[in-house]
Amino acid sequence: MTAQVDYLVVLFTATSGASGELLGSDEKELVQLVWQLVDVKNKQLGKVNELLIKPELSDLTEEKEKEVEDVVEESVEENTASGADCVSTATSLETALNLFHLQVTNEVNSTGAGTSLCLCTDGQLHIRQVIHPEAASKNILVPDCFYSFFDLRKEFKKHFPTSDLKTLNVYTMAESLSIPVDVPTMWDPSATLDPSAAMPAEVAVQQVQLMGSVALALLSEPFNHSLSNAERVNEKFESGTCSKMEKVCDNTVIRARGLPWQSSDQDIARFFRGLNIAKGGAALCLNAQGRRNGEALVRFVSEEHRDLALQRHKHHMGNRYIEVYKATGEDFLKIAGGTSNEVAVFLSREDQIIVRMRGLPFTATHEQVLAFFSPEDDLKETCPVSGGKDGILFVRYPDGRPTGDAFVLFACEEHAHCALKKHKEILGKRYIELFKSTAAEVQQVLNRYSSAPLIPVAPAPLMTMLPTMSLLPSPGGIRDCLRLRGLPYTASIEDILTFLGEFTHDIRPHGVHMVLNQQGRPSGDCFIQMTSAERALQASQRLHKHIMNSQRGANSRYVEVFPCSAEEMGLVLMGGSLSHMHSHTHTRSRSGTGLSPPPCLSPPSYSFAPVPPVLPTEAAAALYPPFGQVLLAPRPLPPGHHYYPASAQLYMNMNYTAYYPSPPGSPNTLGFYPSPSSLSSPGGLVRMPSLTYNSNGVKDIMSAMQGYQYAPEDALMHPHGPVHAQDQARTLLTQPKEWVCI
Repeated sequence: MTAQVDYLVVLFTATSGASGELLGSDEKELVQLVWQLVDVKNKQLGKVNELLIKPELSDLTEEKEKEVEDVVEESVEENTASGADCVSTATSLETALNLFHLQVTNEVNSTGAGTSLCLCTDGQLHIRQVIHPEAASKNILVPDCFYSFFDLRKEFKKHFPTSDLKTLNVYTMAESLSIPVDVPTMWDPSATLDPSAAMPAEVAVQQVQLMGSVALALLSEPFNHSLSNAERVNEKFESGTCSKMEKVCDNTVIRARGLPWQSSDQDIARFFRGLNIAKGGAALCLNAQGRRNGEALVRFVSEEHRDLALQRHKHHMGNRYIEVYKATGEDFLKIAGGTSNEVAVFLSREDQIIVRMRGLPFTATHEQVLAFFSPEDDLKETCPVSGGKDGILFVRYPDGRPTGDAFVLFACEEHAHCALKKHKEILGKRYIELFKSTAAEVQQVLNRYSSAPLIPVAPAPLMTMLPTMSLLPSPGGIRDCLRLRGLPYTASIEDILTFLGEFTHDIRPHGVHMVLNQQGRPSGDCFIQMTSAERALQASQRLHKHIMNSQRGANSRYVEVFPCSAEEMGLVLMGGSLSHMHSHTHTRSRSGTGLSPPPCLSPPSYSFAPVPPVLPTEAAAALYPPFGQVLLAPRPLPPGHHYYPASAQLYMNMNYTAYYPSPPGSPNTLGFYPSPSSLSSPGGLVRMPSLTYNSNGVKDIMSAMQGYQYAPEDALMHPHGPVHAQDQARTLLTQPKEWVCI
């Protein structure tokens, strides 16, 4: 849109640090503003004005503060004779910006030939990389005149298309327009200068004078240049949604790392103030547990703004420095792209503040959430939810089960700030965590719970020569096991036995398996092997959704109890998932959902490339039994040392099980291997990573395995001890890492 401009304010800035193409890249403070008024209609130049700004002295010692003040006074004296018609000083950036706006307005009003004005700079850095970022970091309100400007280089390029914007400067433009340049002996633009060094103070005045002459030449004959389509600086970040079908240019996206965990999209926009972020272009990244990981993907309106954002690498957000790297459009769509119509409707309202609720009771309703933020008790602050029930979005699994997360809309920052004060207040019997959220985070959380992980990371294969095995349980398995879901995180084995009550007598020896996450902490799930399918069914019917109390903490939760088969239990413990699509009709629960993955694990749907077998088919079939036989039967011991009944089954899983009763220091990264057929009796191999190099060999390993049955002649160590070279299968097993056979 073309707008009439009566005056151009040619502006040049200088900081106490780098100049030229690195201006603003080192976060140094603004110390000098120089400008000149250009009358567009009358083709006349005004006087040159100079404004010196004292840097912040709060972090300096008294001696250093006095030294800086002396330098500023000397600079004022020098610049008075540098050619500027008017020199003034300011004690702070806020005072300087307001003084600049006042002086420019007074000068325009004194001419009486019009009132419309616009800034004009040599490149983008002065406005986008100096004034706006420093003002944002100091929480200073910038005058309106700094939100639009003309780039003299781009205006010049309209008449000289062969020019390169990156190599243009005021001297080359003046030379192309045949404008005489009086270069002082102390400043030679053709000389090789250190770009990180501060520019001499008097050079800024010369720069402005040349810029005014170039602008006047473009406005006059023969060019008769007309000013239109000024550069704009977004005043605020606009939230919005992004479809997975949308095309995002790779040259417009960056990845920011090191963000404070409580950062919002508005904080990210403040860090990149001066650069235009696309609508909904700030997406916070979440880790596997659904928590923010300190990273964000930001999409800008153009490659030019993306390149300027990269110059803010290791700039500070508060006390933390932020790393900025290039990213791709595909990375951005993985995080911010969405397909849910429900989310699109929820986020369709503009200018809404989003707050994320985490840790809700699974029975929470819209009315309870509304009452949480607007209690009837007059002693508590109220913060009404925007739109009532329509302003609340519960996050659910694909089968409709609640996840304990919800997003709430508030009409203004004041209401949102009041709502965040309720962080860790109680709703029902649980404390609720509250965070300021973003539209992209809403999409990401919904994507995570309703589909496969956004960036799947498959676990490393245990052995490269393992043949492909189906992870789906065989049909018709006997459901003689129980799965307990939703346990208090402080629940112990004793709490589980107390919860089971009379059914404790039906538990097989060593039949309680606590499921741990990858950090070795309880995930809220537990598997129990029962003596019969009938008792497992009776226990699930009687105990489903009963309350379990924890002796080690005051928290209590209702627990879901489902019957399951040994194959299904083994599948989950091996890191897989059970979905209702793979469950048979006669084995489904009443809700039709079957078994679901543990709440702390993202629903895996990984696909692994088939590995070519290195063993003959017959040998592989003998070495690796079907998946249904992964329940290992222990070796028989001599009479008087009976650790397990002959029918007992022991799981050796990948990552997630702790045994009952758990031995002290029980490992949480056990590896599972079916027993080779060449062993004298059924057994299993246990992987022991991270062994100490000063170990006493087999004795230490046998000591660690006290209580488990093993064959002393089969204890293998590699490379610390001999290997059964005559057994080819064992030789293969000892190649990757250290092993012991038990």
